[in-house]
Amino acid sequence: MKDIVRTGIIQQHNTSDIADNRRRIAEKIRHLASRGAELIVNQELHDSLYFCQTESVDGCDHAVEIGSEATKMYSDLAREYGVVIVTSIFERRAPGLYHNTAIVYDKDGSEAGRYRKMHIPDDPAYYEKFYFTPGDLGFRPVETSIGRLGVLVCWDQWYPEAARLMALAGAEILIYPTAIGWESSDTDDEKARQREAWITVQRGHAIANGLPVVAVNRVGHESDPSGATNGIQFWGSSFVAGPQGEFIYRAPDDNEDAAIVDIDFQRSEQVRRWWPFLRDRRIDAYGDLTKRFID
Repeated sequence: MKDIVRTGIIQQHNTSDIADNRRRIAEKIRHLASRGAELIVNQELHDSLYFCQTESVDGCDHAVEIGSEATKMYSDLAREYGVVIVTSIFERRAPGLYHNTAIVYDKDGSEAGRYRKMHIPDDPAYYEKFYFTPGDLGFRPVETSIGRLGVLVCWDQWYPEAARLMALAGAEILIYPTAIGWESSDTDDEKARQREAWITVQRGHAIANGLPVVAVNRVGHESDPSGATNGIQFWGSSFVAGPQGEFIYRAPDDNEDAAIVDIDFQRSEQVRRWWPFLRDRRIDAYGDLTKRFID
């Protein structure tokens, strides 16, 4: 494990031109690597528009197989620039079987590991249950040349259980590729509450587990193809928090961003000595957590 990991984040506005989205991501990866990035984190489903605003079998055409040209591009970039890259793809596992999958490529271009999104939302404009089968790999960190990465995806970020299980399995950082934003009919006050809740719950995961957190969100407006809503204004606001929940970096809410943030992986050791939450957990009394509801 390294002490300081130079971490790049890519917050991007996507269009329907997948080739151009990928080209711009590659440019940003090259730029961040030239500035010394060792770890680069992308947003959720970064190659395309967020197609889950509607339920359409045609949306399944966006799915790609692991090992195809679509994923090989990121493997090649990782190897060429000697960086660890966290990707987020619509995985075609078999006909009619798809996952929302994060793949981590190590510095030599090899696949270090993968995570399939476990919590799948089904809300207006976020119809993910139509497309994604819940993950079956559990909450296991990915071992890389720079440390153990606890990679989760978007809706997972609202669940303290997911963050805790990653921490208990030895994750040294929590990483959340994300696609979340506002619907135009919400009031400004409601929009502010939603974004602050999103930020606060993840800072809570950092504090409760004594780990740094990286959340990378997309930005910009994407129209609803059905016209049923006014589309989603993705709120950006990607951020990096330290193990006490302190902000290390905050991206804008209305523009693309490609930034490098130095993250001290060793700081967690000291924070956990001050706040030994893992030591004081009452694991003998938590059995009811496996129930849906306690009557």
